[in-house]
Amino acid sequence: MTARVSPGLSRSFQASPGLLQASPVSSRTRTTDMESKQQQQVHFRLKRTKREWRPMEERSCTDLPWFLLFILFCVGMGSVCAYTVVTGGAARLVMGYDSYGNTCGRRNQHLDQVPLSGLDHTDRKFVFFLDPCNIDIVQRKIKSLALCVSLCPPEVLHTYQDLKRFAMVNGSELCSYELAGHKYPAVPERFSKCPKLPVPPSKPLPLFNRCTPLDLACYTKFAQAVVTFVSDDSFLHRVIAGVAASKEVIVGLCLLALVLSMILMVIIRYISAVLVWILTSLAVLASLGGTGVLWWFYVDHRLHGNDTHTKVTEEEEESRPDGNQTLLVYAIAASVFTVILLLLMLFMRKRVALAIALFHVAGKVFIHLPLLTLQPFITFLLLLIFWLYWVLVLLFLGTSGEPVHNEETGLTEFRLTGPLEYLTWYHAVGLVWITEFILACQQMTVAGAVVTYYFTRDKKRLPAWPIVRAALRLLRYHVGTVAKGSFIITLVKVPRLMLIYVSRQLKGKENACARCVLKSCICCLWCLEKCLNYLNQNAYAATAINSTSFCTSARDAFVLLVENALRVATVNAIGDLVLFLGKILIVTTTAFAGVLLLNARRDYAEWLLPLVIVCLFAFLAAHCFLSVFEMVVDVLFLCFAIDTKYNDGTPGKEFFMDKALMEFVESSRRLERVAGRGRSRVKATPSEGAEMKPMAPGSSSA
Repeated sequence: MTARVSPGLSRSFQASPGLLQASPVSSRTRTTDMESKQQQQVHFRLKRTKREWRPMEERSCTDLPWFLLFILFCVGMGSVCAYTVVTGGAARLVMGYDSYGNTCGRRNQHLDQVPLSGLDHTDRKFVFFLDPCNIDIVQRKIKSLALCVSLCPPEVLHTYQDLKRFAMVNGSELCSYELAGHKYPAVPERFSKCPKLPVPPSKPLPLFNRCTPLDLACYTKFAQAVVTFVSDDSFLHRVIAGVAASKEVIVGLCLLALVLSMILMVIIRYISAVLVWILTSLAVLASLGGTGVLWWFYVDHRLHGNDTHTKVTEEEEESRPDGNQTLLVYAIAASVFTVILLLLMLFMRKRVALAIALFHVAGKVFIHLPLLTLQPFITFLLLLIFWLYWVLVLLFLGTSGEPVHNEETGLTEFRLTGPLEYLTWYHAVGLVWITEFILACQQMTVAGAVVTYYFTRDKKRLPAWPIVRAALRLLRYHVGTVAKGSFIITLVKVPRLMLIYVSRQLKGKENACARCVLKSCICCLWCLEKCLNYLNQNAYAATAINSTSFCTSARDAFVLLVENALRVATVNAIGDLVLFLGKILIVTTTAFAGVLLLNARRDYAEWLLPLVIVCLFAFLAAHCFLSVFEMVVDVLFLCFAIDTKYNDGTPGKEFFMDKALMEFVESSRRLERVAGRGRSRVKATPSEGAEMKPMAPGSSSA
């Protein structure tokens, strides 16, 4: 099937007539055969070039088998949820169940070897814990006998006589089922099978029908167990009270962080050049200053070191390391680092200008495509919905399976046995894969919108709703590609998470060699995951341009990145530094505003938790928004590399790039021509001296 290339770009890939003219036919000469083969190879390469890079074309479905595999996996995830519903695990979680395996609010069947099971709890709809504050942090369970009751105690019950009165008046028995309510004050089993006195007031938790204590003392104890560095009860109480009293300030500061993040994405185009050159200058000056100070220390120590030291014994002199030699090593190392840094700044100064130009164009992209600012909200909403579903099904799995009598506690628990134990692992892999899939969908959508922007010559004639169009193209054609890319990340992330879990479980028990091997494997997998993430992002951009499969797009993008390795390194280094400073700017500005707003409270202990919450939220908001900006810059760079590879600005090969990038290319070519004139032998190139034609009028507006 022959692809139809857009008219503006097809001329860029046409070969000159001289390359494809056939040689005079002469079967007797070896030269003719070699020329014919060379022409066939050139023709094949040209056809391959046409196939590989063809932006703005009609779409075709990619990686269809992976689309079907992902659909089957999602059906499996749904089947896990259906299993928990059918076997009663969902009902046990929502309605609650007691320590004998009875589900509250319904008639139950008798369980073998489980006493007090099979009771009719139609009128007992709430779960009541005899000691709700006895929480096992390790097992994440309440270590208390649970009963089904018809009413949660609304007031404090101080004595067993109060328990009896509550049972007689309300018909809600708070002791174990085998004890009669009117015998509570007299039976000897009341100390182990009745609630711990005094019984705090409680009310049922919405939707989950658990009697929850109204007194905050229980939650304070839980917080003390989690926050181990807090040893003062009054301090913890003041911190919690500070959060409760400052909730309006916290919400306002979080909104401020969101607004600052969105504003920074637009104005970073104006401050990127200043930031880059200031940071570059500071780095060079700091390196020169540090090197000079080390050499000065070395010379001073060599000339006057003996005068400043007190007399020491011969043994101390022999054991003391040579300070002159140490300072000399430091000074030489700093000098080498400074020279390398200066050389990098010298040879990569033009590429720094490219990074600045890309930031400038990325700011224009957000002006022309304002819906890009909503991408973090949409992605976060999808992730939140999926994570809530995943946690809910995980809780369902925790209450599914066969009833097992715990001999140690005497309580009944539900556990998955046999092959059903693998359902939890399947569910865990689904968490990683689908999370990565949602993030990859965001990358593909952003890439599709930016590609549409870049390869539209007249920016005033952009298609309507390019973000929505990119999302629809993804859903219609490229779900398989996104599923394949996210699965590759899952193959690396799942083993890394397992090794982290093993490392934490063996902490303090393994030897030094095993600890080193584990840390090395985790570090290698982390580096591999970061590299694959970057390659995947560029592969999605190549798919958005070419509508090719994941492997083909990854190969094409990798080749293009290798051809521009120095540019890639410069853009990533400069871009990461500028964006990191942007995150720090948002966090510090939000924290400063928080200090000003919280200054009315003189108890500074109340500042701690609100400021921590606000700063964490500000960093997450800045990271989400600026990560979208980083995606835009990376996609723009890939489009720029394609544009400069197949176009040179001559008639028929006009650039698609923006005016800022055009100025960078013109400046680079002027420098190349000036350098070429100084050489003894000048090699003329077909494009040298040609006037580059920019985009259509209005394409570089805004």
